Order: sequence, then C-alpha cells, then structure tokens
Amino acid sequence: MRIGELSERTEVSSASIKFYVREGLLPPPERVGYNRSEYDDSHAARLRLIRALLETGGLSVQAAQRVLAAADDESVPILDLMRTAQAAIPVPEAAASPESIAAVRAVADRMGWSTHDENPGMLQSARVLDAYRALDLPELAGLLEPYARAADEAARAELAVTVAAPDRSRMAAIVAVGTVLGDALIAGLRRIAQEAAAHAAMRDSAPQAAELRDGQLDRERS
Repeated sequence: MRIGELSERTEVSSASIKFYVREGLLPPPERVGYNRSEYDDSHAARLRLIRALLETGGLSVQAAQRVLAAADDESVPILDLMRTAQAAIPVPEAAASPESIAAVRAVADRMGWSTHDENPGMLQSARVLDAYRALDLPELAGLLEPYARAADEAARAELAVTVAAPDRSRMAAIVAVGTVLGDALIAGLRRIAQEAAAHAAMRDSAPQAAELRDGQLDRERS
C-alpha cells in the first residue's frame, strides 16, 4: 500500500509515519520504483504498537525506541526486555527516604520477591510512602502489603501469558506492551473497583444506618 492508504488505515498522519521511519521506530518501506515506496500489513501492525506505547503508555519517542529495539533484537533476553520496558515508563525524578525504601524492601522480602535494587518500582513505591508520610496519612501507608499481594497476583498472571506464547517474537510483544500499558489498565480497573466497593459498603451499611436513625428519632420523641 502507499503511504496515504497506510495513513488512512491506521489514522496516523503521513508526516508522523515518515518521522517514525526516520527515528527507527518503523521499518522503512520497500522501494518499488523511482520515488515510489510501498508499505504492507506489518507496517500497519507496527504503527498500532507505536501508538499504543506513545499514546496509551505515555512513553517518549526515545523511550519507545529503546523498548522496540530490545523487542526486535532476538539476542536480548526477555527479562532484559522487561527491565528496559520498566525503565522506559516515565516517573517523577525525586529522591526517596531510606525509611520508605526499607519499608518497600521489607514487603518485597516478605513476598519472596527476587529483584535487583535498581528496579524503578522500588524507588517509585518509596516516593509514594514519603508522600503519605508528608500528608500525615499513615492509614494509606498501611495498604502497602495488600497492594503487594494484588501486584503479585497480576505479575504471575502476566508471566503465565508470556511463557505460553508460541515464539520469542510474540513473547516480546506481550512483555513490551504488557509492561508499559499494564500500569494504565491496573489504574483504570482500580478506579472501577473503588466505586463498586463504595456502593457495596453503602448498601451494606444502609440497614444499620436506618436503625440508628430511627432509634435516635425515638429517643428524641420520648
């Protein structure tokens, strides 16, 4: 297909397609004649992947380059690809207190997690604990372990899907996309679950609240 058809099919502008080719995110088209190039379905699939990493995953072009390069390189172990994808996810640049880092490490140890000290999640989680402390909300810091259990279940499910992939190419795509977009999915599902839990709590507490209200009215009448 010509670039115009590829642009229409993927909803990516021709200028962006050319930019992705120049930056190495998208393989160059096949030259079929003077001043004529053709793209195929693999380019359309790659563009959908690029859009997912940039738009939904929030990666920069440079970060997406690193992730895609690691995914394309069959000599890169899948664990290294996962680390590359984790490091590509944007996080605020700030230090974390030794106390919070120790708290996160302690939970990781209790969960039996084997991970390197430079895992970006370690620092990110510690920063959240620091924010809780600064806001005087220790109740939220107490949720660290329940969050860890939920994350552990999600990670094990992701691993099961990854190892079931038929080949390295499919496995790499699952790891790259799942690592980058998984954060957004978890955040979205958590918001849905929060509302559902609040509604359930309100339903469960309604009879008790009505009983207390009626009792108060009886006391006031007497």
